Amino acid sequence: MDHKHAPFTNPAAIASYAANAPRKVPGLADLHRMVMLLLAEQALGDAHILVVGAGGGMETKAMAEAQPAWRFTGVDPSPAMLDLARQTLNPFADRVDLIQGSIDQAPAGPFDGATCLLTLHHLDREVRLRTLEDIRRRLRPGTSLVVAEHSAPGPDPERWMTRSIAFGDREELDWAKAAATGRMMMERLSLLTPAQEEDLLREAGFTDVELYYAAFSFRGWVGTAG
Repeated sequence: MDHKHAPFTNPAAIASYAANAPRKVPGLADLHRMVMLLLAEQALGDAHILVVGAGGGMETKAMAEAQPAWRFTGVDPSPAMLDLARQTLNPFADRVDLIQGSIDQAPAGPFDGATCLLTLHHLDREVRLRTLEDIRRRLRPGTSLVVAEHSAPGPDPERWMTRSIAFGDREELDWAKAAATGRMMMERLSLLTPAQEEDLLREAGFTDVELYYAAFSFRGWVGTAG
């Protein structure tokens, strides 16, 4: 497995994921609600939603609580993260199908909307484009894809990544430590500028691409399947 996916094979990182993610991602619970609302604009009452990068299960749980008629199919390459998702989603097991693998293993659909949160920044541009294209092919025309990931904003993306790392460290404010971790993250992740992110979504066949979330190095977009 590529080194970029190492955190999702680390037992300690997986065990602490549910506790750490809300500390590291600004407004994570609000982000999940925004995702649900953006999908609900086009999704039917009994919508079937595709969740790409479903490990952990946090966004699926938030959507399942808010939309009791929705069904979900989630895919994730990490068996351990899917095990965590199954625990998280146990109360909704009758509405959730979890599949180990990438988008290639997802059913053909058509789905009534899709999410891909905190996942695309692990993929290089070519794989990211293929993933987005494969998601779009599985969506009903006119439905939405909602994404969020680390981006490389402004002329100094390393500074923004350092700020994100400092935000997530609630024990102490150590700028040198945050900068070192930020540089490591910059090397580990495949970061695109916000403009490149939007261009890639359009290249994959999505229209009406709009920014809906921005917090330090994190960005989120919604697009419509053509």
